[in-house]
Amino acid sequence: MKAPLFWRNPPERPGWQAHALWPATLLWRWAADRRSRQGAHWRAPIPVICVGNITVGGAGKTPTAIWLAEHLRDLGVTAHLVSRGHGGRAPGPLRVKPTMDAAEVGDEPLLLAAFAPTWVAKNRAAGVQEAADAGAQAVILDDGMQNPSVAKDFTLMVVDAAQGFGNGRLIPAGPLRQALPEGLARADAVLALGPVAARRRLQEAYPPLKRLPIWGGQVLPLQTGMDWTGLRALAFAGIARPEKFFDTLAGLGAEVVGAHGFADHAAIPDSVMARLAREAREKSAQLVTTEKDAARLGPRWRGDLLVLPVRLFTDDRDAILGALEPLFVARSGGDQALPK
Repeated sequence: MKAPLFWRNPPERPGWQAHALWPATLLWRWAADRRSRQGAHWRAPIPVICVGNITVGGAGKTPTAIWLAEHLRDLGVTAHLVSRGHGGRAPGPLRVKPTMDAAEVGDEPLLLAAFAPTWVAKNRAAGVQEAADAGAQAVILDDGMQNPSVAKDFTLMVVDAAQGFGNGRLIPAGPLRQALPEGLARADAVLALGPVAARRRLQEAYPPLKRLPIWGGQVLPLQTGMDWTGLRALAFAGIARPEKFFDTLAGLGAEVVGAHGFADHAAIPDSVMARLAREAREKSAQLVTTEKDAARLGPRWRGDLLVLPVRLFTDDRDAILGALEPLFVARSGGDQALPK
């Protein structure tokens, strides 16, 4: 399902649809409150770092989780990633291998598994315990900010600076999974992703964000040596905001002659891929997609695609890692800092 356009309205003008759906938000809030009260808040034997958000999809959690895993590894900490495995049928706990099918474990875990040991588990506590038993020195929860079953040692709330919090209403009247004050109460820091100007506007629009450390960054194309200038691209993406991917391609100089957006995590059957391939041939274009979409496709199609990889870039590396360092000192029971 694609997010309704009225979710993007400013909070002062949320749209008549949001007003009409207000009674349904009460049911969402009741279910969320009930879930929170029933949570076990199990304490893991190793530090648990949660990368979450309070909006539906598209904030940049997965690139952030990859960045954390890689930089903790550079500091001598072996971090495993634990995901619910959205879109996958495996209940887990199951360690993800890059050769697995997205229908089994989900597309994001397949992407994560290329960078660090990754587990899918509908039961987050069981997944964290499996990771610890397998030698993890820390666990990064990809999403899970609203899941109370595991106590978090540090929660990083990721925000798309350009989108902010949409119309500020709870699902289904808006994109929020929980209200901003509740989200900030659960967070230890905020990572605002987007251009500097957008990050400034976000802080001006939502002054309560300033109660927490706010770090900045951008999710940008990875420089691979590929020259996109003048490439005729038939682009497709099943992510939260496909148009963002299309705009990125155009910004790199590609000539986007066709753009097809699908719902986030949507399976793209062979019949649809065959139509896209036929359209690309007719337009003398190259099929181009995201890493996450490529992970969902079978080997039959991967050889016909160009993939545009993106990564998190931030100038706040030292601040982020400095905030996490006490977790490991406290758990070790000593005063030894992370290796530099």
